[in-house]
Amino acid sequence: MNMTHVFHQGTDVTQPTLVLFHGTGGNEHDLLPLAGLLAPGASVLGIRGNVLENGMPRFFRRLAEGIFDEEDLIFRTHEVKQFLDEAAAKYGFDNGNLVAVGYSNGANIAGSLLFHYGGIFRAAVLLHPMVPLRGLAIPSLQGVPVFIGAGTNDPIIRSEETRELESLLSGAGAEVTSHWGNQGHRLSTAEAEAARDWLAGLTASGE
Repeated sequence: MNMTHVFHQGTDVTQPTLVLFHGTGGNEHDLLPLAGLLAPGASVLGIRGNVLENGMPRFFRRLAEGIFDEEDLIFRTHEVKQFLDEAAAKYGFDNGNLVAVGYSNGANIAGSLLFHYGGIFRAAVLLHPMVPLRGLAIPSLQGVPVFIGAGTNDPIIRSEETRELESLLSGAGAEVTSHWGNQGHRLSTAEAEAARDWLAGLTASGE
């Protein structure tokens, strides 16, 4: 268990466990309020990235703004997968019933987990993600619903990048739903509520 984390046992064992991945400079507690909005009563696992950039936690290194250290990203992706398996054994949750919730850098590591491990998550909420890796043979994501929160005026992520990620995920079989806002790179209330409604729809339909 080599990652700092927090686990909250939920009151509704029928719900999937939410796995929370913070943005640059965040920590394992950052997205807990969002988790409470998305799925009240669900168990929650918040993880802190093991990399520091100028004292700010991240899930993997980057060479410059928007340029990932791909070797480190791949290593950290496998590191998180191992941690999830260990956490499931320790806390007793079903690692076949997980929903990823990631913002910015956290959305990118969650995306990389999908790119490497296919259906590791039952569903994923990716808020302001980028394409984690290119030139990778993505395993089947058939039947995996993915919500993407994006900004039409995001100063960090171009709309074309979001469209490319949509295409890559859809091409691997994922069911992609995108919500576009105009709050830049910031997570907005409207975006969070759209993700909540989307997730509630999955639960209601039994996906």
